Amino acid sequence: MIAWHFRRAFEDLVANRFISALTVITIAFSILMVSLAILVTLNTDIALREWKKSTRIMAYIKADGTATAPELARSIRTVEGVASARFISREDALAELKARMPHHSSLLENLVENPLPDAFEIRVKPDEEGWERLESLADRIRTLPGIEEIEYGQQWVGALRDLARLLRMGSVGITGLFLIAALSIVANTIRLVVSSRKEEVEIMRLVGAAEGFIRAPFYIAGLIQGLSGAAIGLAALLAVFKALATRAELGVLAELIQFRFLPPATLGAIIAASMVVGALGAHLSLRRNLSA
Repeated sequence: MIAWHFRRAFEDLVANRFISALTVITIAFSILMVSLAILVTLNTDIALREWKKSTRIMAYIKADGTATAPELARSIRTVEGVASARFISREDALAELKARMPHHSSLLENLVENPLPDAFEIRVKPDEEGWERLESLADRIRTLPGIEEIEYGQQWVGALRDLARLLRMGSVGITGLFLIAALSIVANTIRLVVSSRKEEVEIMRLVGAAEGFIRAPFYIAGLIQGLSGAAIGLAALLAVFKALATRAELGVLAELIQFRFLPPATLGAIIAASMVVGALGAHLSLRRNLSA
């Protein structure tokens, strides 16, 4: 019985192949856009969490010898909120950079001179990791004699926070718009299928077929469209993700930040949601066009 329902649903979709294909493409595009917003939000949240776990301030030393490294270390450690201060020579900094980017170390081998300055890697105490408090701590360190520049990721972290906030707000609107579009086109597809089978449905009712038996192939057709659209949309997202990850400029960044694809639980939820949209579109269409 179930096999018959599935076979009938496939036959209906093939008979209306153009509108069925258009429906699947619309759902796929909707899934691609929504899942892309989720993917970017996920990775920005991961980057922010990683930054919070390893909060540090880089203090770059002036090259004019205003203060020696031991003197600066003592001064930095006296600043309230500093947990530790590790001196990193310019040679060690270049070696660490090469180690962190092994696939691009050849770019650093041909340098005429080391462009990196001596610096201190400053770890802050846990109670000083708030954004505002971190800014205040960085300002105090910046005033120390011998310190030329302070860096603690303030620009990119701020940009990531704004991006994550914008994506969370925008994803709700994007999801709503694409949900309406997907529901509408699925409903139209099922309406055409119902119209093409109107006489058959009437005959089935005359011989006493249950409404659930009559409607089952239409619901299955909606589920198939939702599943197909989700599969195509997520496959396109994976292709985009891999293509961007292999680009040279992002490849360097990927060695510093671990980009991740959507976890299996999220993928499953997106596929399930897409199938629900397909079934819901079929239900709305059946309520209008297949009343008993």
